[in-house]
Amino acid sequence: MQFSVTGLARRFGDDVNTDYIISSQRKRESLDPAVLKNFLFETIAPEFAQSVRIGNILVAGKNFGCGSAMEVAVTAVVGAGIRVVLAQSFARTYFRNPVECDTSAIREGGTLQIDIGAHTQVRCASNDQVIEAAPIAPDILKILDAGGLVPYLRRHSSF
Repeated sequence: MQFSVTGLARRFGDDVNTDYIISSQRKRESLDPAVLKNFLFETIAPEFAQSVRIGNILVAGKNFGCGSAMEVAVTAVVGAGIRVVLAQSFARTYFRNPVECDTSAIREGGTLQIDIGAHTQVRCASNDQVIEAAPIAPDILKILDAGGLVPYLRRHSSF
């Protein structure tokens, strides 16, 4: 299984915790992804929610998604149309759609092409750099190929 995702980089730094992604108080207001996307990064980048576009790629440094294990942090990112998160490392509470790689050369607004498969690579159009990503587990690739966890479980009901 091999597929590509292309989009513009939206850059953040290290230790982006789930409360930075979306304030925990917002989950009391709604669990609807279409509503939650309006509050993405409101405490650290108030303009982000209005500027993010479907297909943007979230890029961060080390320890992305640390903090409390809030499902709304993932839901808000998905609701904004962000299909992939690149970071140097992820907290286990946010290990859902990540690609681990060296993100230090990726700049805000740069065009990225991510080829996801047995050997995942990130291509930066601005400098023609190719970044090798950490391997993605075969079971995760199967889930991605099925279109997500729910479609995968429907296909493999004995799981």
